[in-house]
Amino acid sequence: MKSTNSKSLNKNNILRLPSWIQFPISKATEFERVQNLIKESKIHTICEEGRCPNRAECYASGTATFLLGGSICSRSCAFCQVNKGIPEGVNLEESKKVADAVKKLNLKYVVLTSVARDDLNDHGVIFFTSTISEIRKIDLEIKIEVLTPDLWGGGKNIQERKALQTQRLRKILETNPVCFNHNLETVERLQKKVRRGASYKNSLNLLRDSKRINPNIQTKSGIMLGLGETLSEIKETLLDLHNINCDQLTIGQYLRPSLNHLPVQKYWTPQEFNYISDYAKELGFRKVSCGPLIRSSYHAG
Repeated sequence: MKSTNSKSLNKNNILRLPSWIQFPISKATEFERVQNLIKESKIHTICEEGRCPNRAECYASGTATFLLGGSICSRSCAFCQVNKGIPEGVNLEESKKVADAVKKLNLKYVVLTSVARDDLNDHGVIFFTSTISEIRKIDLEIKIEVLTPDLWGGGKNIQERKALQTQRLRKILETNPVCFNHNLETVERLQKKVRRGASYKNSLNLLRDSKRINPNIQTKSGIMLGLGETLSEIKETLLDLHNINCDQLTIGQYLRPSLNHLPVQKYWTPQEFNYISDYAKELGFRKVSCGPLIRSSYHAG
């Protein structure tokens, strides 16, 4: 496989957006309908806060990934568009507002994610459990996928932190989501640079524990390409996920949100994505979504 050779636009080595990255166009009326509902309800979606390139397509099909815990994250990951700083106080009405939006949109498959809330003792577990409870009051048949932070922190030592992580995870899994999703985001070598405050090992442990605690709940993880990883490192990452019985994968191209974020080191070609997808399928993952614009919740249902 040949690597992508992109010319720099200036001294900062900003790579030119390649021709194969084309953003979907959807009906403006449907896009506005969902966007207006979100704004009127004063709730958040990762679609908006993360400036997802697929949000027009997803809104047009009547789907959204709800962002719980406010719009300010307690961590400062170098790739993420979500605002960083001191998080907002706990909004006791958030779960009901999200459930109401689910009802108005007539959703049958819902994805719930959250900002990292290291400022809270439970690290935001209550956001997931309370929102799932409110959605189930509407319709028990609605399928719910959770995309959580690493739930790591607190305690006096590694053993206590690990115990707290598992305790928080159990509370979420007790609500019986159809899928537990937690992203590695990148290969092991780049973790510290990309995911500030998180670690490769802790994330793998979280996914492993989810499958151990409840084998019937699908597990899912995702990585971004273009941050400086090599093909061999990608393969090692996929093998690590396969070895902990992760069921589903999402693999997409990293797109730099602003000049304040990490620059794109490489735009992987569609042919390279196809090669990686075939490799993942050969390993035995149950579902593989792999392509330049693939994101964690894309076509999740």
